[in-house]
Amino acid sequence: MLNVKVLGPGCNNCQRLYELARAAVVQLGVEATLEHIADPAQFRRYKLLVTPGLVINEQLVCAGRLPSVAEITTWLANAAMAAEADQTASSR
Repeated sequence: MLNVKVLGPGCNNCQRLYELARAAVVQLGVEATLEHIADPAQFRRYKLLVTPGLVINEQLVCAGRLPSVAEITTWLANAAMAAEADQTASSR
């Protein structure tokens, strides 16, 4: 399962990024949790300087802009493959 976080104070761009991320999850058909984090202390945890930010599996993948659904889908697919590879390696 993927963990997707949108970081931002709740402005229109943050809300739009949340919707874009949700659309990408649905389009890709993966299992994911999606949350919006508005706490500036959490922004620093991910070294986010400009909002909105997108975090997938604890990695900041985009900051300060609205990526396309295609970009988000690619990041999600890459994260899913990496998680699967990690799980396979740990089960050996």
